[in-house]
Amino acid sequence: MNTGIKAASSSVFGLIVLGVLLFLPAGTLSYWQAWVFVATTLTATILPTLYIARTNPAALQRRMHAGPKAETRGIQKIAIVGAMLAILLMLTLGAYDHRMGWSHPPGWVCLLGDLLVACGLGIAMLVIIQNGYAAATVTVETGQHVVSGGLYKLVRHPMYVGNVVMMIGVPLALGSYWGLLLVLPGIVVLVVRIRDEEQLLAEQLAGYREYTQQVRYRLLPYVW
Repeated sequence: MNTGIKAASSSVFGLIVLGVLLFLPAGTLSYWQAWVFVATTLTATILPTLYIARTNPAALQRRMHAGPKAETRGIQKIAIVGAMLAILLMLTLGAYDHRMGWSHPPGWVCLLGDLLVACGLGIAMLVIIQNGYAAATVTVETGQHVVSGGLYKLVRHPMYVGNVVMMIGVPLALGSYWGLLLVLPGIVVLVVRIRDEEQLLAEQLAGYREYTQQVRYRLLPYVW
């Protein structure tokens, strides 16, 4: 099957799952924050995915090969499961918060959350465009080289920067302050994943140790 068609099919399936995770816990379809969030997510992923499918289908194929089973390192399997649980709980808690009326953020806060979600997804897509080897699994492929341009001039793991921005945006977009409690566990999972990934890259990717001397920060400039 064509990579673009596979990606489109996967997006449709993901959209259905997303709808179930949001509207079932919310107990209603009258949830404008969820509708805007779904539209934002769809727009921020479909268009860049189609572009990548046309310009670099191999990179898109790497991103589609994901999940705990796709990982070859034990710590990465655990990290992926933890990341998946964090985002699932974030979505369902945000929707249940709406149902119970625990949080009452103003509309502009929700729209700010959508903007953060779009920015986070946009960063992730830009990383794939700039680095065709940015796979969803931690691995080093034959012929892979260190990418040090673009966003990689700022931090060593810009893909995860996009993930953090998105995680902060999701609860706000859904109108839930309580969902923000899951951001910290999500970041902890990313830190574990990054540390193990850097160990692999330093061992197997030529030039990576030198790159870490040029770009000192992994996730947040001047912090870590």
